[in-house]
Amino acid sequence: MEVVAVIGASSDPTRYSYKAMQLLKDSGHQPIPVHPRETEILGYKVVPGLKDLIASGAKVDTVTLYVNPALSIKYQLDLIALKPKRVIFNPGTESPDLEDALRKNGIEVREDCTLVMLRNNDF
Repeated sequence: MEVVAVIGASSDPTRYSYKAMQLLKDSGHQPIPVHPRETEILGYKVVPGLKDLIASGAKVDTVTLYVNPALSIKYQLDLIALKPKRVIFNPGTESPDLEDALRKNGIEVREDCTLVMLRNNDF
């Protein structure tokens, strides 16, 4: 079971980040929703930001991004401090500068779709 932080998690069932939360849960992973304005998603308490995860000492295996590149680059220092094994850039979240910074800090980067990866047993 992997611990997966979902940045940009949403309580809206039509959003891909919600579907990813559901599929992660159904696949036996432990999703941690991260969003500054949400409070609970699928019974999970939402963490406002990565700084809160870092402060809690949480061990996160994977971070999956559901925010636009202009927002994700702001997470660079926090992602490096969190030290996940990998960060998944879902379609539309790609950020070459952030991806390079993560790689330079020993974090695996993958441009892929979390939903497809889970459905294909490639997570």
